[in-house]
Amino acid sequence: MRLARLDSLSHIPATEWNALVPDQNPFLSHEFLSALEQHGCVGEQTGWLPWHITARDDNGYLLGAAPLYLKYNSYGEFVFDWGWAEAYRQQSLSYYPKLVGAIPYTPATGPRLLLAPRQPQPDVTARTMVEFVLEESRRYGLSSIHWLFPTLTDLEPMRKQGFLTRLGCQFHWRNRGYRDFQDFLDTLTAKRRKNINRERRLVREAGLEVRILSGREANDAQWRTLHAFYRSTFHRLGGIPTFTLPFFQDIATTLGERIILVLAFAHGHEVAGAISFRSADTLYGRHWGCRADYDSLHFEACYYQGLEYCIEQGLQHFEPGAQGEHKIHRGFLPTLTHSAHWIAHPGFRRAIADFLKQETPALRDYAQHGLQHSPYRDKVTPDAPAMAGSP
Repeated sequence: MRLARLDSLSHIPATEWNALVPDQNPFLSHEFLSALEQHGCVGEQTGWLPWHITARDDNGYLLGAAPLYLKYNSYGEFVFDWGWAEAYRQQSLSYYPKLVGAIPYTPATGPRLLLAPRQPQPDVTARTMVEFVLEESRRYGLSSIHWLFPTLTDLEPMRKQGFLTRLGCQFHWRNRGYRDFQDFLDTLTAKRRKNINRERRLVREAGLEVRILSGREANDAQWRTLHAFYRSTFHRLGGIPTFTLPFFQDIATTLGERIILVLAFAHGHEVAGAISFRSADTLYGRHWGCRADYDSLHFEACYYQGLEYCIEQGLQHFEPGAQGEHKIHRGFLPTLTHSAHWIAHPGFRRAIADFLKQETPALRDYAQHGLQHSPYRDKVTPDAPAMAGSP
């Protein structure tokens, strides 16, 4: 098996890379990842340097690949290790650069070891890629490797190579075969059903019109407005809006139907918008912004329109982004996420392992406590399977 490291996705044809991407996942697509590189969203200026790897057989057939980045900060990862970096600094050690296997600025679970379908030994390819990443990290003297939001299948070869595993918690929705939005509401308690109906009514009574568009259907002026909304939210919260307008304009064409936009209009003018992405079976809520504050419009644009879309389109999951306990009352239940971490320094590895032994049960308790506030009438909550069988 021949392994290589790429400093740009432009070195591999889109059709070859995309043949490894399952379920039309938008964030793993060559179009999304290469647009990040082409339009300044990753690179030296942001501290995300592409370090992708590929694995080929002796005939040059692509068996596997993994998106990876050399990181000089911990921004945009959503698995927080600032405390680890500070501990290194206090000991006059360098935590950066580190290596991160993730989708930049995107806390969505998905494959991190992309494997060609119908290959004879996919587990061997996965193991060999993890071993290669470890060898490269040791060769360059990197402090650590972090695979963020991998699937449980991806975790196996990482654990076997000594990676520490860490839990996180998000709030996801599962489609239980709902016929329509009302059918979904009927599964909720009367209190939560009444609250959602009230929030939706407030948006209508404000005279707002809400439309759903695909990325390709939105015109250039609307994309400029959406980008302004996106930037305004980051500036208001003290963040850094790293996605550029050319990035959005690019993927609007290349990913068109896999981008779902919600625009709210008052008197014919856009006052708020939400940007989501979809795969074959999942909707991913990502960005929101507004020009004026309207009661409950955020819930309508970011949650209820997405739920209706999932039900109408037959999507099975809705992941509306990181954090947000308020999502529980709107049908999104605690769901465990995962990450894997290799720490080069033996002493810090032991210290972090001890920290994770304390954090893991606390995180499980937090998620279980959230389930106790489920808005569903049934005792068995829709997302209960997501709380079981995790490392």
